Amino acid sequence: MKVAIGCDHAAVAYKKEIVKHLEAKGFEVKDFGPFTEDSVDYPDFIHPVADSVESKESDFGVIMCGSGNGAGITANKHQGIRASLCWNVELAELARLHNDANILDMPARFVSLELAIEMVDAFFSTDFEGGRHQTRVDKIPVK
Repeated sequence: MKVAIGCDHAAVAYKKEIVKHLEAKGFEVKDFGPFTEDSVDYPDFIHPVADSVESKESDFGVIMCGSGNGAGITANKHQGIRASLCWNVELAELARLHNDANILDMPARFVSLELAIEMVDAFFSTDFEGGRHQTRVDKIPVK
């Protein structure tokens, strides 16, 4: 599975550990940065992740910023993206199960690294349920 990942300066340490975690599980990870904790503008790193998922270059994405809000707002500007802001494991599971989320969005300043990795595992081990949820997901894109 191919995963695109990007963040802002608040989440660089988390991103590094999540990349290692995913690669150890056999995922192919494209890291769009940043690679230092110097202050950056999150859209510069989130748009490439969303582009990669939207174009199907990557199967899924993981994005993070301090609150998760800026990253999610940015990613969700892309027509084919369903980025879901999650702060616990149940939300990460439901994002996939009910919303067919294709990008996991996490608030680095509000969750522990351990919890972030648990959410990553939950997100990638949960399949979309389809059924009544597919009808709803089909109504998301603006036509």
